[in-house]
Amino acid sequence: MPSNAIKYIVRQPIKDMNGKIMAHEIRYAGENSAYDIEGQDFAAADTIYSFLTQNSTKVLKDTLSFMTFTSNLLMRQTPKLFNPGTLVIQVDDSVIIHPLAMRFVERFAKDGYKIAVNEFQFTPRYIALLDKVDYIKINFQITADTSIRNTVEMAHSMGKLCIATEVDNEELYQKAFVMEVDAMEGQYVAEQMRSTVHSSSYLQSNFFRLMVAITVDEPDVEEIERIISMDATLTYALLKIVNSAFFALRNRATDVHQAVMVLGIGQLRQWIYLMGEGNEAGEIDPHQEEFLRTSFMRATFCSELLKMAKKLPITRNDAYLMGMFSTLNHLIAAPMEEILAEIPVAKPVKEALLTYEGPCGALYKLVLSYERADWSAIGQLAEELHIPIDQLTNTYFQCLDEVNNIWQQLMSVQEFDEEEPKEEA
Repeated sequence: MPSNAIKYIVRQPIKDMNGKIMAHEIRYAGENSAYDIEGQDFAAADTIYSFLTQNSTKVLKDTLSFMTFTSNLLMRQTPKLFNPGTLVIQVDDSVIIHPLAMRFVERFAKDGYKIAVNEFQFTPRYIALLDKVDYIKINFQITADTSIRNTVEMAHSMGKLCIATEVDNEELYQKAFVMEVDAMEGQYVAEQMRSTVHSSSYLQSNFFRLMVAITVDEPDVEEIERIISMDATLTYALLKIVNSAFFALRNRATDVHQAVMVLGIGQLRQWIYLMGEGNEAGEIDPHQEEFLRTSFMRATFCSELLKMAKKLPITRNDAYLMGMFSTLNHLIAAPMEEILAEIPVAKPVKEALLTYEGPCGALYKLVLSYERADWSAIGQLAEELHIPIDQLTNTYFQCLDEVNNIWQQLMSVQEFDEEEPKEEA
């Protein structure tokens, strides 16, 4: 693979002004390269087309997805790999100045695909495109305030949605509200825009599945462990109670399997009933759901990456807990130091979560860097861990597909649980 070919592909959230994820952008390393240099666009197009052909069902799974298409990808009919209802075709200046490529864009729009223009400029060339696009993306780091105001006002008058991009700090985040955009994306948006939930409640649908699994005549212990392991707050609560003074364990339980073995089915059933009595009814907070889903994805990704990493002093269970517990300080009203002091996690895991350092710090930072699409950090950390960089993207999307599939099952259980039959008068 040429050095300028695409190595990593990741998706990042696009959030509305209430903090809810409205879509994801599929990003790939090298997307902002000068495609007009001979050979670069062809190398990128070959890599992307090959990946999307094999993974189209994983890439666009659960939300609307924005994806940048170069002239070569458009002329290869690459968007046809996806349903018009799930894909927004994103184009930049290299496509806008390419007459043939723009004809393809117009054809895709007629076929029902939504179109977004990236890094919109308040110039005649871009203004002439307004009747052809649905979304206008404005780079808040390089666009003057006057141009942003004019663009947003004009776009809204024509029924277009504006998305602020590269919102990587508090100042740009606040500016997005002042400029009255419709959505935003960027590192700050992905990491800081989430409001802290500070609730130790658990995902309603997950708890419902656990109740069913524990009440059958012959409970499947492995299934019970899987259900608990999907939920950061359930896992934390179980480890905390098992390692409390009540059980006075000689050796503390450090993972879900050990905790379930200590409790036994009888006491586990009582613990679950007790949690059920204290669970508040009602819809789950969307921010809490986002944190839980993020922790599940990080846990799965950490666990898979550990299989490829060299000489890390933790087990796959430890790696899973590292990812699972990475959002607990947003879910429980306590600092991370206090939370981790209550449960016996491996010292390298605790060090990574608290300081990003130690023997497992690189693994934790790699997972976070992949979320942020920090391409240079990804390469450096993968090399440090001896993880083959050509396996990162496939591993990421395999984990994402697994998490999405399980999450859809959880949501279907949640919807079923909420649709209780009404009593007849």
